[in-house]
Amino acid sequence: MDLTVLLIVATVSAVGAVLTSVRVLFEYERGVVFRLGKLTRAKGPGLIFLVPFGIDRLKKMDLRIVALDIAPQDTITKDNVSVRVNAVVYFRVADPTKAVIEIVDYYFATSQLAQTTLRSVIGQSELDELLAERERINEVVRVIIDEGTDRWGIEVTGVEIKDIDLPQEMKRSMAKQAEAERERRAKVINAEGEYQASTKLVQAAEIIEQFPVAMQLRFLQTVSEVAVENNSTTIFPIPIDLFTPFISEGKPASPDARAKALKAATDAMVSKLPAPDAAAAALRDGVPGGSRIGPADPNAEQGMPAEADTEKV
Repeated sequence: MDLTVLLIVATVSAVGAVLTSVRVLFEYERGVVFRLGKLTRAKGPGLIFLVPFGIDRLKKMDLRIVALDIAPQDTITKDNVSVRVNAVVYFRVADPTKAVIEIVDYYFATSQLAQTTLRSVIGQSELDELLAERERINEVVRVIIDEGTDRWGIEVTGVEIKDIDLPQEMKRSMAKQAEAERERRAKVINAEGEYQASTKLVQAAEIIEQFPVAMQLRFLQTVSEVAVENNSTTIFPIPIDLFTPFISEGKPASPDARAKALKAATDAMVSKLPAPDAAAAALRDGVPGGSRIGPADPNAEQGMPAEADTEKV
């Protein structure tokens, strides 16, 4: 009986020793071993053996990168603008021994340090820098947090500012500034276009001055462009000077020739007008569809009332 009891006790003790001494750690895990409360070393990954019956105790540490979300922080920039900023911090446990011994809760400590650092850096930066140089601010925050957590065995791999919330008044002011800037660019572009167009017009005028026929072709082209719409009637006054090249057989006419041609056209138009006596007779006899006016009283010149006989025809 005594031998059987001893065997049972030994078997149970062996099984208990195996259960309390064998540990399996994953590739991303490390085990910090304490023997009777004293640190020995960090073990893993894989199968590790401990002194059984609670003599060796194991503290597992995860070495994977942790994404820490920083709560929105209300702060004031260097140029006295109230903003709300939230960010995310990426860190990992580089030294599991320090992470266990040097700090109680490295996750909470890293979160608090990230919040205070973010508020401090934003308070030292202006709003324009915060919006335009976000990468530089991210790097500054990362370096400061990494230096603060290095003694805890924590490595900060990155910091990203996710959102910058501005007051509504500031958003409206920035919108007005952007609108004014775009209007300025539009005016500058319009002025440059006018300058280039005027330069081209000067060059075109110099070419037309050398070849007067080009002005006639341009005039006819304008008439054809206006006639395409067929929705309005446009009257173009045509100077006689435009026809002098055709009268002189395609050769530019001299100023004297143009003056003579103009005088001849004027005389021809005057010759077709009725003579003054014929016009008076027509008025006296009556015009169809008009009225007939009798001869004036000779006494009208002497201040006497004139006798006029007007009769409908």
